[in-house]
Amino acid sequence: MKLPYFNFTYPKELVAEKPSKQRDECRLMVLHRDNHTIEHRLFKDLIEYVDEGDVVVANNTKVFPALLYGEKEKTGANITVFLQRELNHDMRLWDVIVDPARKIRIGNKLYFGPNESLVAEVIDNTTSRGRTVRFLFDGTHEEFIKHIRSLGHTPIPDELRALRNIENFDADRYQTIYAKHEGAVAAPIAGLHFSRELLKRFEINDVKWLEITVHCGMGNFRTIDVEDLSKHRMDAEEIHVSQEVCDTILQAKAEEHKVCIVGTDVMRAIESAVTIQGKISAYEGWTNKFIYPPYNFSIGDMLITNFHHPKSAQYIMACAFGGTDFVSYAYDLAIREKYKFSTYGDAMLIL
Repeated sequence: MKLPYFNFTYPKELVAEKPSKQRDECRLMVLHRDNHTIEHRLFKDLIEYVDEGDVVVANNTKVFPALLYGEKEKTGANITVFLQRELNHDMRLWDVIVDPARKIRIGNKLYFGPNESLVAEVIDNTTSRGRTVRFLFDGTHEEFIKHIRSLGHTPIPDELRALRNIENFDADRYQTIYAKHEGAVAAPIAGLHFSRELLKRFEINDVKWLEITVHCGMGNFRTIDVEDLSKHRMDAEEIHVSQEVCDTILQAKAEEHKVCIVGTDVMRAIESAVTIQGKISAYEGWTNKFIYPPYNFSIGDMLITNFHHPKSAQYIMACAFGGTDFVSYAYDLAIREKYKFSTYGDAMLIL
């Protein structure tokens, strides 16, 4: 299939600027693949679609405060630096996105924090907005990371920052309640809807909760710019899938229980851990797997996702899982019913 097939338009006022008051009380559109019917529920009703022995697999990555505001040397011009990935522990080398990029050149020094307490030097260009920088900091790596955390801001997407300022609630709500392992610069947004009450109901009903780690990167927001989807290359993300998780999933499948995948990031990681024999095995490393129709999913029976942008990797994966025509129809319905889109938007459950 070609990229234009996954294009659609929707009113920009449907982009959710803020999360719902209660995590699990956003709207939930439920898509039944077997008979192509659709239900309109609340996210907390998810408990009605999983049974005793089913497993729910979520991403326990923790979002790093990766957004730094600073000034350029000499001119004092305001600049924004979005930390992407640490390239070298000892040399303090980082892959970053800078804005405005046209003013940031190799050799420039960038200053951050009160009294310019942190300095970075630009040492390479990587993309039109990408740079490699070296932070100049006296102290241990632990002290350096602690200082970054003290200066950094919650990295909500550019789309939201164009609509409003970062607010105090973002530090909590742009993070899942089960976040554990720091390393993501983008939240696993399908997981933002889970509440402690809902997880407790899973426990009471003997629904198994499993966690893997996918350190989500800015590739989640990168535009696909090739018409032939087979030529698109996803940005690599670090993933950790334990053998214990794999064994629990395999046992559930053997006993004909359902596997519910929370988010396209988790689906991509799980499918990356599938062996040639169609089984899932422990995986530690990186994946740039891009899933698009047609695709034969090996593990997941259910997918929880948000309402995503046209031509996005997330929307395309949802189409691969739910059926392109059915998901496209569901999105048209969501627009008519005024479901909220994007990071803090409503959710979709594909059965």
